[in-house]
Amino acid sequence: MGNTIKDNLILAVETSSRIGSVAIAAGGEVLAEATFSVPLRHSAEIFTAIRDLLDRFGRRPREVEQVHISAGPGSFTGLRIAATFAKTMHLANAARIVAVDTLDVIAANVIDLADEDTYPASDPDLQAIGHERVAAIVDAKRGQFFIAVYERRTPGGQQVAAGCGWVKVGSDSLMSAEQFLTEFVLEEKPIWLLGDGLLYYKDKFQADGIRFFDERYWSPRAGKVHLLGRQMALKGQFADPVTLTPNYLRRPDVKIKTF
Repeated sequence: MGNTIKDNLILAVETSSRIGSVAIAAGGEVLAEATFSVPLRHSAEIFTAIRDLLDRFGRRPREVEQVHISAGPGSFTGLRIAATFAKTMHLANAARIVAVDTLDVIAANVIDLADEDTYPASDPDLQAIGHERVAAIVDAKRGQFFIAVYERRTPGGQQVAAGCGWVKVGSDSLMSAEQFLTEFVLEEKPIWLLGDGLLYYKDKFQADGIRFFDERYWSPRAGKVHLLGRQMALKGQFADPVTLTPNYLRRPDVKIKTF
C-alpha cells in the first residue's frame, strides 16, 4: 500500500477506559493502531502516539480532516482528554468531529465479527455468534456499572455496529450488577458479556444464563471507534465542536473543601 492515502485522513481516539489507543485511517481503511504502553497513561502518551502514527505515514496534523472519539460513558478524565483533543484539532485546522458511544465501541469488538469471515474458526468464542444478546459492561464505581444491551433482530432497526441486524435495547444505563441480572438474564436465552467493567467484578455477574467473552475482547479500541465513527460520518452525523460534551451519564463527584 505504501504511504499513499487516497481518502480523507482520520484520527480515532479511545481514552475512555484503562487502556488507551489511537488509530490513523484513510477513509474507511485503518492504516495503523497504537496502544498506550501502560494503563491510565492517556494524557502522557496521546500526543506522542499520534505524532508517531502521522510520521509513520508522512503526514502532518494540519492534514487531519476528521477526529473520531470515544465519547463515553467511561472515565471522566479520559473522556475529557479525548474531547479536548478533538476540539483542539477543530480549532487548529477545522477537523470535523464524530463522537461515538463507548459501549457501542466495546460491543463492536464482537458484534461486527459475528457477520464476517475473519472470525477465527478455532476461536473458543465462536459459539457465541449463534446467540442473540450481548451486553457491554463498564465500571462506574461505587458498585454501579454503565451497561448497554444489544440484540440481533430483523434488519430495519437502528444498527450500531457493522453486524447486520444488531440493535441496542434502550439507552445506556447506570445500574448495579444485581439490577442487570434481574432485568436481563434469561436461562433459556443466554446473554454474552464483555467490557473491562468485568476486570475486577466478573464474579458479580456470575449466574445461569450468563456467558463471558474472552478478556481480549473487553477493552474498547481506537480501531472500532473509527469503524463506528466512519458509519456516522457517512451519514453526516458530526458533533458540534462548540457544544461537544462527553457522555458522562452521571456527573462526576464534586468535593467541596471545608475550612
